[in-house]
Amino acid sequence: MAAEPQIPQVPWSGLGLPPLAGRILDYLVGHPETATAEAAAALDASTTAAARALRLLESELLAVRVSGHADRWSASPPRPALGSLLARRREELASLETHAELLHEMYISATDYRFASDQFEILDTEERVTARYAHHLRAARHEVLHLVMPPYVAAVDGVPDRLAVQAAAIRAGVRFRSVYDSDTLTDEISLETVRRGVEIGGEVRLSSGLPMKLVLFDGSTAIMPLRRDDAAAGSLLVHSPTLLHVLTALFESLWAHGVPWGQEDRPVPPAPASDTPNPRAREVLRLLSLGMKQESIARTLGVSRRTVQKDISDIGTALGARNHFQIALLAQERGWLTPVR
Repeated sequence: MAAEPQIPQVPWSGLGLPPLAGRILDYLVGHPETATAEAAAALDASTTAAARALRLLESELLAVRVSGHADRWSASPPRPALGSLLARRREELASLETHAELLHEMYISATDYRFASDQFEILDTEERVTARYAHHLRAARHEVLHLVMPPYVAAVDGVPDRLAVQAAAIRAGVRFRSVYDSDTLTDEISLETVRRGVEIGGEVRLSSGLPMKLVLFDGSTAIMPLRRDDAAAGSLLVHSPTLLHVLTALFESLWAHGVPWGQEDRPVPPAPASDTPNPRAREVLRLLSLGMKQESIARTLGVSRRTVQKDISDIGTALGARNHFQIALLAQERGWLTPVR
C-alpha cells in the first residue's frame, strides 16, 4: 500500500483561515465524505470547533456537504477553489497597498516633517528621533549596526527599555554590532551601557575618532545626524539604497579596524590601590568623565588649564592608562568617579 503524500504546513492565516480550518481542509482532501465528529477526533479538536470550521470552509466554497448527508463533508476541488480565494485576497491586498499610499500622503501633509524626497526624511525633534529609533529597533529582523559617540539624543532614563528591546531582538536572532568612539567613551553611563550591551549578546568594538553617529537597520533604513556636533539640529532618516550602501561600507571599514571590547590593550593598574588622587584631581576626573573639555574644567574649578592637564596626566600615570577611555575605565573600577565630599 502506497504511503499517503505528506502535505506541508501552510500558513492558512494568509488566506484568512484559522489554523483549525486549514487543518480540516487538509484532512478532507485525503478523506472524502467525513463526518464532523470524525474530523474532530482525527485532529484532536472539539466537535463544536470542527463544526464551526467546516461552516467557514463551506462559506469560502472550500468544502461541500455530501448530497443527502447533512453532516458529511468533502473538500471542493482544491485548485479552482483555492485559486478563487487567492484571487480575492490579491484584490484585497492591492486595495490595501493603494490605501497605504493614500495614508502616506496624508501623513506627510498632516505633519510638519520635512521630506527631501521619498529617499530621506528629516526628524527635527528628539521625540521623533527616539520614536523612529524604537520603531525600527523592534522591527529589525537581521542586523542592527551602530556608530556611537556624543552628543546623545535619547534620554538616559530610556536606556533600560532600549536594552530590553535589544535583548529580545538578540534572542530572536538579530545581530547587534556597535563601534564606540574610544576618545569620548568616558562617562559612567556610557561605560555601563556598553557592558550591559555585551552581556546581553551585543558585539562591541572601539575606534578612535569616529566621523559620525549612525544606526543602520537591516541595511534598509538608517538614522544619522544632520550635524555632527549638534544633536538638537535633528536627524536624517535614510531610505536611499545608494546612500545605505555607502553607510554600510563605512561601518564595515570602521568595524574591521576597531578593537574588540575586552581586548583593547587594557593596562594592568599599578598595585598600590591606596594611592588615590587629591580632592581637586578627583574633581577634575569627575568633570572629565561628564564630557567637559579641559578649558571648561579649568574655568569651573578656578584653576589654570595647565593644572588640569597635569592632574589628568598624573591620574593616567597612576593608573597606567594612555588615553581618556582607559583613564575612565580604570578610575571607575577604583571608585574614583564619584563627587568629592
